[in-house]
Amino acid sequence: MFQEMASIFYIVLVCSLVSMANAAPGTATFYQQYTPSACYGNTPEGVMIAAASDPLWDNGAICGKIFTVKCTGATNPVPHPCYDGKTVTVKIVDHCPGCGGTLDLSKEAFETIANPVAGVIKIDFW
Repeated sequence: MFQEMASIFYIVLVCSLVSMANAAPGTATFYQQYTPSACYGNTPEGVMIAAASDPLWDNGAICGKIFTVKCTGATNPVPHPCYDGKTVTVKIVDHCPGCGGTLDLSKEAFETIANPVAGVIKIDFW
């Protein structure tokens, strides 16, 4: 039994490390009006959502993609905006041309990983 539990722990650990190794760096902002969206029109998709910046948009091919996002640091004078170790999983539902970040998170998603007073944060996403 102990050997099986140790094996499961090892597999989970390796999977976590592989996911983090594939993370891309970026920045995140947040928004608060979720419909209509470029991907789903007036259909609400919940609150753990995000909009993709122009470099990620790819003519809407990114719609529906799921990302895990982690705050990695400040981009402005707000000290220590990140909630240590917290991640959030979001679904891409919109396009944010010129939004100033790689991902424009819903306010609820942003608040899960960082202090919203920061406004813009550094992130890793995968």
